[in-house]
Amino acid sequence: MHPIVIGHRGASGYRPEHTRAAYELAVALGADAVEPDIVATRDGVLIVRHENELSGTTDVSDHPEFAGRRTTKVIDGIRLTGWFTEDFTWAELRTLRARERLPELRKSSATFDDRFPLLRLRDVFKLIDRVAGRARRSIGVVAEIKHASYFESIGLPLDELFAAEVNAAGWNAGDGRLTIESFEQSLLDKVYARGIYGNRIFLLEARGKPFDEVALLGAKAPHYADFLTDQGLYALSGKVDGISVPKSLILETDADGHVSGASDLVDAAHAAGLEIYCWTLRPENRFLAKTFRRGRFRADFGDWQSEFRTIMGTGIDGVFTDHPDLAVTVRDELAAAG
Repeated sequence: MHPIVIGHRGASGYRPEHTRAAYELAVALGADAVEPDIVATRDGVLIVRHENELSGTTDVSDHPEFAGRRTTKVIDGIRLTGWFTEDFTWAELRTLRARERLPELRKSSATFDDRFPLLRLRDVFKLIDRVAGRARRSIGVVAEIKHASYFESIGLPLDELFAAEVNAAGWNAGDGRLTIESFEQSLLDKVYARGIYGNRIFLLEARGKPFDEVALLGAKAPHYADFLTDQGLYALSGKVDGISVPKSLILETDADGHVSGASDLVDAAHAAGLEIYCWTLRPENRFLAKTFRRGRFRADFGDWQSEFRTIMGTGIDGVFTDHPDLAVTVRDELAAAG
């Protein structure tokens, strides 16, 4: 069965992300779990969006009644201009419709623009309960809680809001269906302290520093790379259940960006008693490592099979993918080959 296949924001290679259609299709295409990104509204409702900035994935800019909400903010040290979930009530956001985030790359998905409303986290839990019953198999939710330090600074504690939602939805049964992930380890600690016992996965970037550590320690904050050493991995053991990393940390590349195989990070994480996942498996040339690109156009599918096979053959515990059916195909081929 390993690795598990996680529909990244649903089947976001085929439908606008975080929509009912994207989640339903992910399950239909064989995903073992789906991944909603979680942010909050002004009135404390948790919704699923890639970011709290809305203009890249909704029609908010077409709503004249919201023109005055456009603003500039600094989120986790990055200056952004747009419309932000925390400046709207849920009653206002439910009037918006979802759009494809990468319309030039995924033109077929963009044909579904403006058809689907935004979803709350509670809607995702209900949807997965329903489609899992129809599929007659267990489907997990890998909940990524975004920008927790920022939201707490404006009076929206995501750990508290998330715990309430999970309990209300009946998803705190300890049945293995729930996983919580964040780029902020302190958020995972807070969720655990509130009695939510899903697997805790610490997201790590290839460079930079966790924002909660920067907010606490400033220049003395550890880099993500510090957590990826043998010592760092062993220090995480017992504090989290696993880590999730970009695929660039799984692929071994030379100075020219060509892939020569897989790194030893999966083995190192397992040796430290940690699960390990990676993101994001995508078939388009734009996202593939140089070795696996084919043809001239970024939207064309390259040799995705070889890249997926290199990553999934490491013994990794799970992969995030925009196209669940493609990852399931490679996993099944690897299993058949023993």
